[in-house]
Amino acid sequence: MIDLNGKETVAAARLAERVPAQAYFVGSAIFHYLGPSFAVLLFTRIPVAGVAWLRIVSAAVVFALWRQPWRSFVSANRDTQRAVVALGVVLALMNYSFYVAIDRLPLGTVAAIEFLGPIVLALVGCRSGRNIAALLVAVAGVWLLVDVRFAGDPRAFAWAFFNAALFLLYIVLAHRVARADPGTSPIDRLGAALLVAGIVITPLGFMAATPALGDPAALAAGIGVGISSSVIPYVFDQLAMVRLPRATYALFVALLPATAVVVGVVVLRQIPAPVEASGVALVVFGIVLHRQPRSCGRG
Repeated sequence: MIDLNGKETVAAARLAERVPAQAYFVGSAIFHYLGPSFAVLLFTRIPVAGVAWLRIVSAAVVFALWRQPWRSFVSANRDTQRAVVALGVVLALMNYSFYVAIDRLPLGTVAAIEFLGPIVLALVGCRSGRNIAALLVAVAGVWLLVDVRFAGDPRAFAWAFFNAALFLLYIVLAHRVARADPGTSPIDRLGAALLVAGIVITPLGFMAATPALGDPAALAAGIGVGISSSVIPYVFDQLAMVRLPRATYALFVALLPATAVVVGVVVLRQIPAPVEASGVALVVFGIVLHRQPRSCGRG
């Protein structure tokens, strides 16, 4: 049983278990693309480093008020504490490098580079012929969905590849944290990691974020980014990772650009072009084709 919080009811925990792990990932993907709607306002008011700081720190404050995660961290074993701290460092640097990269490169290019890490994990964890075929189909779909342009500032590409490496580490560490010490809650461990991330990112982004501290609209947008881009998706990730093999989760990352197209249709009435519709279909087919061997992606 997933221990969301020692004070929560058994009924709530059972309800969380009944929700398919795949549904949590889809929920994470949807909120992953609602956050940028708040970030648009922030980019016009404060530098990207400040946006990254607001995203992480606002999420950390939410967890501090909601879960008091330091209690879980103190009671966890040493291995779990090390994993939580490592995850916090990765979250801070990953978000910072992501915003620096998309400030200088098209989002589709950064997304394509970011997908390299999950490809590696999916290949390493699930090497059956069927799953390799599923991965190739999903990769083809992602390629059709993203706007890849390999031209621009070399430093921007360095940030994009750094973000990709950190995203790979995020999947590995978040999966480990989700399945760590059974005596504490995975959500509380995530909250502790975000507190660490808030500390790590402060020297990088606090000064850039100071204009927002006196701007109610920008501050509200920053809180919106933190909740929709970090709190809800990362919580859903933890609930999915408790039950999904790591390699399966890595393959599911292919759903992110497909979800962006679907959100665009539903929310913005943006009808996809035939090539985009084909990309969505390939991603969905790749996910359906994939199978979860019991030994796939454990660890």
